[in-house]
Amino acid sequence: MASKIPYKIYLHEEEMPKYWYNLRADMKNKPAPLLNPATHQPVTFDELKAVFCDELVRQELNDTDREIPIPQEILDFYKMYRPSPLVRAYCLEKKLNTPAKIYYKFEGNNTSGSHKLNSAVAQAYYAKEQGLKGVTTETGAGQWGTALSMACAYLGLDCRVYMVKCSYEQKPFRREVMRTYGAQVTPSPSDTTEVGRRILAEFPDSNGSLGCAISEAVEAAVTHEGYRYVLGSVLSQVLLHQSVIGLETKTAMDKYGIVPDIVIGCAGGGSNLGGLIAPFMGEKLQGKNDIRFIAAEPASCPSLTRGVFAYDYCDTGKVCPLAKMYTLGSGFMPAANHAGGLRYHGMSSVLSQLYHDGYMEARTVEQTEVFKAAEMFARVEGILPAPESSHAIKAAVDEALACKESGEAKTILFGLTGTGYFDMKAYESFNDGKMTDFIPTDADLKKGFDGIPRFPGNEF
Repeated sequence: MASKIPYKIYLHEEEMPKYWYNLRADMKNKPAPLLNPATHQPVTFDELKAVFCDELVRQELNDTDREIPIPQEILDFYKMYRPSPLVRAYCLEKKLNTPAKIYYKFEGNNTSGSHKLNSAVAQAYYAKEQGLKGVTTETGAGQWGTALSMACAYLGLDCRVYMVKCSYEQKPFRREVMRTYGAQVTPSPSDTTEVGRRILAEFPDSNGSLGCAISEAVEAAVTHEGYRYVLGSVLSQVLLHQSVIGLETKTAMDKYGIVPDIVIGCAGGGSNLGGLIAPFMGEKLQGKNDIRFIAAEPASCPSLTRGVFAYDYCDTGKVCPLAKMYTLGSGFMPAANHAGGLRYHGMSSVLSQLYHDGYMEARTVEQTEVFKAAEMFARVEGILPAPESSHAIKAAVDEALACKESGEAKTILFGLTGTGYFDMKAYESFNDGKMTDFIPTDADLKKGFDGIPRFPGNEF
């Protein structure tokens, strides 16, 4: 069978998913509900709709329906770049001299360069259907902001992006792509919002964080009529939209009788990892497989491996609902590493619950080792990977080398979530030998933990 498997497995257009898969429906232990930060009671539809589009609120609160139909206009947009290929990494296998079979789902074959477009067009579509003028958002590495600016341009919506300051400076070309698509891009923290001014007053030299940028984007949405806030990761609605990745992957693997032993994704807020594992994890929850799921996160921002499982603010300004998740504290300011999309202080409530219940593993990888793996991958597979995706590459390489030592021919699947062509400053730093690793001390983490709210039922 293996000899018949092509380098790239493409699905036909008619094989694309017609629905999003809601993994929460199959979870015995559902993710804990979002809480109102003032009352500590579960947030209601009416409370959330002041910030999010109405249909997105419904999706966020829906943990019972397994299948959510994808509107035809979104399917038509998907057809411009989907289905995306599932690739057998024959050259990487040869380089590693491993008996393992390695596959990756490549999500970088669109102008945004990443998987983020899957949710961006969905959220922009629902904003348009509601008759809104535009949306606000944050972006770390810039992939989400790029994707949303593309979707908004396609649908005729205004797009305002708060970009984490260090990424704004490190990735000017990503910023300019957003502006080319008509987005207004502001480095965060900024002096354009009350919360931004407050953060700058306390941390005048701040490089910014996703938590800061979220606070500014939410404030901008609620203070401008006709706008709503949209988010590129973390929330359950985003993982729902990203399930197209896993659904396509499973369909492609089923066609060739491929069953993965290990599924790996990089982990920042959880969107790509949650989307890739969704149908495979759903079967595991039903007792139909025993796949190992591995979340690869940066050692500089280790929310799963060193965080606490508790209710915490989703943003630094403490204006968003509380989410129960693995968190380093909303006040945690991560080092300015080059994987800007993985610098969020918390993790999706869905993935946090699965990790807490033992269905998923997590490991940290250091920045320089990540770029060594990225360089090797680029040289043998011909794709320059994004720094975020390269965390998954590093973990996949480690697993493949473990197979080499044990002689086991395991099947490894990982998500190649995007390309790194706008990340050349990072590659320059690595190539010049100037890249360093940063691992927060326990004292560094304690500063973040001290800001997590304490109230009855939120002990940790």
